[in-house]
This record gives sequence, structure tokens and C-alpha cells, in this order.
Amino acid sequence: MTNTKSTDNNTLTSASSPIFALGGDLPVHRIGYGAMRLTDAPDARSGITAPVWGPVTDRADSVALLRRAVELGVDLFDTADAYALGSNEELLAEALAPFRDRVTIATKVGVVRPAPFEWVTHGHPAYLRQQAELSLRRLRTERIDLLYLHRIDPAYPLADQVGALKQLQEEGKVRHIGLSEVTVAELTAAEEVAPVAAVQNVFNLAARQHEDVVDHTAARGIAFLPYHPVAMGAHTAADSPVAAVAKELDATAAQVALAWQLHRAPNVVPLPGTSSPAHLAENVRARELPLSEAQFARISGLEVDPDWV
Repeated sequence: MTNTKSTDNNTLTSASSPIFALGGDLPVHRIGYGAMRLTDAPDARSGITAPVWGPVTDRADSVALLRRAVELGVDLFDTADAYALGSNEELLAEALAPFRDRVTIATKVGVVRPAPFEWVTHGHPAYLRQQAELSLRRLRTERIDLLYLHRIDPAYPLADQVGALKQLQEEGKVRHIGLSEVTVAELTAAEEVAPVAAVQNVFNLAARQHEDVVDHTAARGIAFLPYHPVAMGAHTAADSPVAAVAKELDATAAQVALAWQLHRAPNVVPLPGTSSPAHLAENVRARELPLSEAQFARISGLEVDPDWV
């Protein structure tokens, strides 16, 4: 699963380069930032049932947080047109304007939000192209760095959905194409239509149903960007391998979870999200955590949580 600097069981595993080149030409540091939670009021953001619906209420703090992320070396930011009906894209555009030539912004199209707790897949090719046009306006750019198909819609041929993104790419409005929540078979089929630079699936220590996608993308040189990269639960309890390794490294369980992802494969670029400056700095420091091969193996032996699969 990992590369090592020697066969010694106590040798540090190699996280390969701290940089991964998206699409071969967009170098980014291997911990990005997921902006989905920067919506609504601070007390409405936590948990998997957060609505992700309204404009951010603490806008000045959120702008400062995003700019602090750049200062800490984060240069990949992830959003979607479905996050707060596009206002999340507008927030990133405002916050990152001073650094636009230094950062990569990824967004997604293909999900409709008719109500706060509804996420409806919609992959009509004309709709995908329309939403990309709106994203271009909200992001204040002439070309989207990385545009994902947010979800594959079974109501339309996959080739037509990916073809809509390819058309935008040919028009110079999209630099690279990505897919979210896909299998190896779906990714392979999409690659017959257009080059795919990135895949964003749920993946963490408790949710490893996409191990085959990680391996496939690594072999193909495609970025694998886990969302929900830090799953805190029973697997991080005081008697768990994660907690033991965290104690050995004088680190937090979240940092160990992110370090495990970085060592899983050289194309993995986790996208942790937070509205806390302290947690932001903690997440970024995970890039430097010296996880050994033995520690990686101990953590990897954890059972997968069936609730995540």
C-alpha cells in the first residue's frame, strides 16, 4: 500500500512528494480545504445532517479563515454550486481573490437543492452546462480549475453527462474534469469520453469501501480527494490503535487519520473542512507527521464501520 525508504519495519513510510499535480499540470499541496461547512450560522454546521443551505453568517471570520489557510500553505479549495445555492462559491471568490494566481478552486455541478434537506441528482447535459456558467460568474473567473460531476444521474447516459463537461473544457471554460462518488467501472467508462483528472469519494479510516478506487486512480495518475477524511468515532477511542499512535507521536487523532491517508497512496489529497482556525492549523500540520510503516500497518488493521459503507 505504501512506499518505504527501507525494508526496516521502523523506517518512516514515504508520503512521496508533498505535492500532487492535478491533471499533470496543477501542483497542489496534499492537504486541501473543503468549504462545504462554511454556510449558515456557526451553530448549524456540525453533523452529517447540517443543511448547508443558507449564506454564511460570520462572513468576515470565514474570509479570514480561508486566507489563513493560504498562509499555512493550503492551495486547493473545494466547493460546489449546491452548497448554499452558490453562495459558498461566492465566499471563496471573495476570500481568495488576493491569491487567485496561487490557488486552485474546484467546484461541482449536477445536484439540485429544492429545499434545505434535499439533495437531488440532476444530470441533464444542458443543465450541467448552465450551472457551470453560473459557477464561472460566482467564482469570478473565465475558467474553472477543476469541475466535478457531483453525482452520476442514472436518468441520462454517463457519456452525455461527461460529454457536457468535455464541451465546456473544449470551450476553454474548464481546465480539468473530475467525478464524485464513482466506482472503478464508472470511472473507466467516463475516461472513454474525456480525461478525468480527479475523483472525490468518501474515504476515511472507518469508510474504506473505495479502496479499489484509490488503487486504480493511483495507477492512473488521477488525484483521489477524500471528503469526510476524518471520521471520529469508536475507532479513535482511548484504547484504539489511532489513539495509541497519536500518543506516540504527540499528535491528535485527527492528525493521525490524515497522515494515514497521505501514506495510503501518493495521489491522495484529503479535503478536511473546519471553521476553527485552531483545527485548520492542526489539519495542515498533519502533512509533516512522521508515521512509520509499523504505525501505518497497525492503524490499517482497524475494522471498517458498517454504518459508513
